Amino acid sequence: MNELHEAYRAAISRRAFLSRYAGGIGSLALASMMSSAQGSELPEFRTKTGKAKSVICLFQHGGPSQMDLFDPKPALQKHSGKPYPGGNLEVHFDKQKGNVLGSPFKFKKHGQSGIELCELLPHTAGIVDDITMIRSMSTESVDHESALRLIHTGRFLAGMPVWGSWVVYGLGSENANLPSYVVLTDPGGLPVDGERNWSAGWMPAVYQATPFRPGKTPVLDIKTPAGVTAEARRKQLDWIATLNKNHLARHPGNTELEARLNNFETAARMQMTVPDVLDISKESKATRTLYGLDDPGCAEYGQRCLLARRLIESGVRFVQLYMKGQPWDTHSKNAESLKGLCATTDQPSAALVKDLKQRGLLDSTIVIWAGEFGRLPISQGTDGRDHNRHAFSLWIAGGGFKRGYTHGATDDFGYASVQDVVTVHDLHATLLHSLGLDHRKLTLPYDGRETSLTDAEVTGAKLVPQLLS
Repeated sequence: MNELHEAYRAAISRRAFLSRYAGGIGSLALASMMSSAQGSELPEFRTKTGKAKSVICLFQHGGPSQMDLFDPKPALQKHSGKPYPGGNLEVHFDKQKGNVLGSPFKFKKHGQSGIELCELLPHTAGIVDDITMIRSMSTESVDHESALRLIHTGRFLAGMPVWGSWVVYGLGSENANLPSYVVLTDPGGLPVDGERNWSAGWMPAVYQATPFRPGKTPVLDIKTPAGVTAEARRKQLDWIATLNKNHLARHPGNTELEARLNNFETAARMQMTVPDVLDISKESKATRTLYGLDDPGCAEYGQRCLLARRLIESGVRFVQLYMKGQPWDTHSKNAESLKGLCATTDQPSAALVKDLKQRGLLDSTIVIWAGEFGRLPISQGTDGRDHNRHAFSLWIAGGGFKRGYTHGATDDFGYASVQDVVTVHDLHATLLHSLGLDHRKLTLPYDGRETSLTDAEVTGAKLVPQLLS
């Protein structure tokens, strides 16, 4: 470990108490301040190979059905309604195990790349030449909570830092007036496992995500009190700054006090910045139409996808979108549920990629569409699908990933990934690499040893170079 990294980690330790207990918007501002300071020198875990500098994660709680959306399987149609001929299956709800369930949806090749997609995804079909489709994902759990923790933190255990926190720790902030890590929550409620999906775990709280709530008050206490003019507010802050400087002068060398004072000034700047970034009224009619804001079926999700673009454009490092509950968990009414979910997410997700591309932001932004696992090729009951950890699909656009590329394959029934398998740990290693971060060196001490997102010596995590251009 070089001297720079040791000095930086020592600074983190000195400020850990402040970052955990500063509370509210102040600690969020401190996150931006500390992260910006980090960027002045290059720690050993940074490389010069990364093409991406930001991430938008469109997370799909519940486990989207790969064989109904992204991974066509003629054998499912041939054997539909018959006993599964492929041997033993790992079934979560064994008593409801049924026969082979064919997909009711048609698949078609799209774009120059010829990637096949379900008919429910006409807008995603329009961006296939800009995406990497991974059909050979695998994970280690069929339980939602532990599978969610695996794809977010690389661990089964709760209380570990999510990968967004590791990215912000590694890259820092590009805008001291905004949080580095933002979550755009569903107005209907939190996803399964709640705030653990974006927790910094045992890391200093400065690396925790900032949830932006739907509505007129995205961040609590961000708005200047009614009746206070901008000039009056500025004078008030200048006066407070003078008092703070005098107080600091009486306590030279107190880094925690200095951080706290800078923290409040940053919070004040956020009062001016956040409302402007979240104001989509300035967007053109064409842009609003692109995201489906005139369609009640996808307008809400479309608005959050548009906000994600605006946040990245303004220098936020990592943005995540979540849906309430676990809507892709289709234990019953699989086909009917997928129709509604695709109608909600397909157009906005594709619009985000198109919009980033036309603004010259796609090369530097990773967009990832993923859930925690997949579904089984047999029915649960009459018309549902059970959990499946052995195979699932996801897609990634931008950030140095290959365009118009399909990676890996599953068996004839879509049950298990069998060719060019990508584990969740491999995915993390590759995403970090695309961001210019070495997953083996991006570490912090925890529980008596150096700890990382991938924990490669234990998990065998490895870079998948075939995914990158």
